[in-house]
Amino acid sequence: MKNPVDGKIFTASVARPGWRHDEWWVSRGMMTLIRLSLTDFRNHAGADLVAAPGLVALYGDNGAGKTNILEAISLLAPGRGLRRAPLAEMVRDGASGGFAVFAEVLAGHHPAPVALGTGIEPAHPGRRLVRINGSPAAAASLGDWLAVLWLTPAMDRLFVETAGNRRRFLDRLVLALDPRHAQHGNRYEAAMRARGKLLADLAAADPQWLASLEAQMAEHGAAIDAARQHMLAALSAELARQPDAPFARPLLTLVDSEGAPRDAPWTVEALRTLFAGRRRIDAAAARATAGPHRDDLAAGHAATGRAAARCSTGEQKAMLLSLVLAHSDCVARLRGARPVLLLDEVAAHLDPSRRDALYDRIAAQGGQAWLTGTEAALFDAMPAPVTRFRIADGRIAAG
Repeated sequence: MKNPVDGKIFTASVARPGWRHDEWWVSRGMMTLIRLSLTDFRNHAGADLVAAPGLVALYGDNGAGKTNILEAISLLAPGRGLRRAPLAEMVRDGASGGFAVFAEVLAGHHPAPVALGTGIEPAHPGRRLVRINGSPAAAASLGDWLAVLWLTPAMDRLFVETAGNRRRFLDRLVLALDPRHAQHGNRYEAAMRARGKLLADLAAADPQWLASLEAQMAEHGAAIDAARQHMLAALSAELARQPDAPFARPLLTLVDSEGAPRDAPWTVEALRTLFAGRRRIDAAAARATAGPHRDDLAAGHAATGRAAARCSTGEQKAMLLSLVLAHSDCVARLRGARPVLLLDEVAAHLDPSRRDALYDRIAAQGGQAWLTGTEAALFDAMPAPVTRFRIADGRIAAG
């Protein structure tokens, strides 16, 4: 493999110990990382992991670098990764200023492994590079090959945190179904920022330019809203098929900034009218006060009817697990390929019966899931096949 940090093209052998090309059929219909290589990423100077379909267990002490591996995988899908960290922060201390993440992926029904890579160069620490099979590509194109879903301890309080956090979570769910969703979001936000600058001096603002920016916001805002509505309808139908135990099942609703349900999608014309009619309000507030960027994800406990924010911490965690597992089923059904799951420190916070139920559920789904924990014993009950790695001080050992 050649490092993307120096601008060269990825090359890699696809030969792996214990694998035969005619055995790769077991991964078809799902997305599977069969090799992951890191260079100067976080605390990993150099790492190379070979994994099989099924469950992947990463164990080691706190601070050993387990979550860093999950973060690296999350960068192989569109978006900013599971920590949403600046790119420069991901470079290993003492490194030259760049990092590289490379993977060979079996992508659904594609007959051959796909090489995905991302990283930054020292000369351009704020510019993310992406390569697919050695060729430069847009970050959004990663979603054509790999969908990644994750659950981390930082997300445990999702239902009681800000609406912005829930919108980002919602949009990540959409990205797994629609890789181009992020492009609409970026263009909507760019037009909204430009409109905000004009509204800072409303009396002098060019009405035609304002109308043009609002038309762009309306076009991309309607696309964002339609994708969210479509995903929530599909996910809600999937959740309705799930049992209420052992993980609490959530009921999901898209609501506006006032908490009122938003059952009908925004149309382009309705959004243009909304933005034009709120120019003075938005100028006074120094921000756009209504639109898809103000919507929120409301959740409730299906069995009790309580709002998720009023449920216990354990119930909220169970609802998140139920949601992520159901979304994996939803993506598999609609895209024809199951996404990769990243579950950070999930096992440690479940009692043994729920832990066993989680492992059985993931194994039954048939996809690849990467799980972290501090002790190897946490993964003893995992159904085979399991790929195990011990992480210690940035060093990775199989077994």
